[in-house]
Amino acid sequence: MDELVERLVANVGVERAVAEKAVGIILAFLLKEGPADKVQNLINQLPGAEAAVQAAANGGFGMGGIMGVGTKLMAIGLGMGQMQGVTREIIAFSREKAGEDAVGEIVSSIPGLGQFI
Repeated sequence: MDELVERLVANVGVERAVAEKAVGIILAFLLKEGPADKVQNLINQLPGAEAAVQAAANGGFGMGGIMGVGTKLMAIGLGMGQMQGVTREIIAFSREKAGEDAVGEIVSSIPGLGQFI
C-alpha cells in the first residue's frame, strides 16, 4: 500500500494519513458494491489492501452506494476534487496491478462509479 499511498500524496496532494484511510474506504466500498469475487481478487493483488479494508470496515458505511462513500470520504477531510483525484489514482493503480479487464468489470458493475474516474 505504501506505493499507492505515496502516489496519492504526490499526485492528489492529500496527507498520508488521509490517503491511507481513503484507500481503505474506497476498497471497502468496491467490495461491498461490486462483484465480491472480482474485488477480492484485486485486493489480494495489492499488498496491505486487506488491512486497509478491515480498518475502513470498522467504521461502517451508514448510507450505501456512491453517496455513502462520498460522505465517508468527506468525513476524513477530502473535498469533491480530491475525492475524484483519489478515486482516479486508486483505479489507475489497480489497473496497473490487476489489469484493465479485471478492473473494468468492477467499475462497470457499480452504478455511478464511472463519473468519478
